[in-house]
Amino acid sequence: MPNIERLINAYATIVDELDDATRPGVVDTPQRAAKAMAFLTKGNDETLEDVVNNALFPAENREMIIVQDIELYSMCEHHLLPFIGRAHVGYIPDGKVLGLSKIARIVDMFARRLQIQEELTYQIANAVKEVTNANDVGVIVEAKHMCMMMRGVEKQNSKMKTSAMLGAFRDDPSTRTEFLNLLR
Repeated sequence: MPNIERLINAYATIVDELDDATRPGVVDTPQRAAKAMAFLTKGNDETLEDVVNNALFPAENREMIIVQDIELYSMCEHHLLPFIGRAHVGYIPDGKVLGLSKIARIVDMFARRLQIQEELTYQIANAVKEVTNANDVGVIVEAKHMCMMMRGVEKQNSKMKTSAMLGAFRDDPSTRTEFLNLLR
């Protein structure tokens, strides 16, 4: 957990540099911003074991499981601006399946950190592999980045898509195709 008092002081310096820190609308901004940033980065204080909480169940199923359209909110580590999107997670079980909500919680745990989308995608895939012992995992993340929309090139309709394909999702064209087709 970050030191809230230090965050408040840091935000007070920023607000004072950008605006009249005594103006009624911004007097409490350092406290609000500190609490918001602590919440937006709470994934740093979570572990995979805590998030999964033993929600693994024996299964004979060896067919693809997909959880699609998992909303995600993250913070660009380069500009401290949000990126917002969704993740699609698929895996082929190898003797056990993961509780459905746990996949969304894994996405949230990694998204709630200062992050880049490329690493986020890879972290989700590796976590699902680690927890389920499934060799075959596919993750696609698509997101809009405020650092690209609000500043810099200011492209409002741009979207970034990243993928992490492990095992058959990478090596077997038919498995990859099935995954991508089911996402349509």
